[in-house]
Amino acid sequence: MAEVKNHLAVEVKELEKRFGAFVAVNRISFEVSRGEIFGFLGPNGAGKSTTIRMLCGILSPSGGSGMVAGLDIRMEAERIKSHIGYMSQRFSLYEDLTVEENIDFFSGIYRIPAQRKRERKEWVIEMAGLQEHRNSKTAILSGGWKQRLALGCAILHEPPILFLDEPTSGVDPISRRQFWDLIYELTGKGVTVFVTTHYMDEAEYCDRLGLIYRGELIASGTPVVLKRELMREEVLEVLCERPQEAMEKIEKMSEVKEVALFGKGLHVVALDGESAAAAIRNLLPQQGVRVSRIEKIVPSLEDVFVSLIEARDRAEAPQQEVQG
Repeated sequence: MAEVKNHLAVEVKELEKRFGAFVAVNRISFEVSRGEIFGFLGPNGAGKSTTIRMLCGILSPSGGSGMVAGLDIRMEAERIKSHIGYMSQRFSLYEDLTVEENIDFFSGIYRIPAQRKRERKEWVIEMAGLQEHRNSKTAILSGGWKQRLALGCAILHEPPILFLDEPTSGVDPISRRQFWDLIYELTGKGVTVFVTTHYMDEAEYCDRLGLIYRGELIASGTPVVLKRELMREEVLEVLCERPQEAMEKIEKMSEVKEVALFGKGLHVVALDGESAAAAIRNLLPQQGVRVSRIEKIVPSLEDVFVSLIEARDRAEAPQQEVQG
């Protein structure tokens, strides 16, 4: 058996998953430390869910290796399942059962000892804020309540590692924030959390991130490192009148690579921020648009991710032309 590194909850080397000729996950490698929130970030179809299912022992890898909780994902898939919690975006709850019946069902699945069942059930109901709904059918619960109940059911057996696959998809912003408060509580008690998401604001809550695109890991690091070190272009924040109209004018400028609405202003991406800022200051007043501020800012994770994806697409385009 491979050497177990005690400080690691997850260790992946050259992991690959093929479905016929389609490569869903292409030889990715990364590590997740114990007690860490690791965010796996990427657009829909990038390979996030396929990766998480291999790590949870649900899918067999086509190549490479992986260790979860010191167990081999190829040889010890069934043992891994007792050391992890898993929650998918579909919540995995039984809608026709009551809140209590769902908790009782999952207690049986996880073989929680009888003397612990009552204590764990009350913990889940209190954690999820469902004291008034314990006898309600799950089908009538709001998305936020279902989400917290699903999380509680996934950690009834107090696993050291929690895998969350797009857990906040389709949930309102307030419920998403409350859900992340629960995640912080768990990691404060030493639980490792591996979460997939395509929400860029959620990525800011993670200790470290892996950016996956078309099955390949294109970058990894802390949010701060990704924003400061991985983006070659500079980002300007432009505050002005009629931003939609201004955007249409700015995106035609040779100095500008990309421009997007961001809150009440614009984010402008350029190779040379100073020359782009000077050109914008010159252009917009000529078009009757008053500018209140232009300043260089630290890029958002969304800026970084879009930049990395575009760079990858540009690098692949010549190869595709040659093959074509």
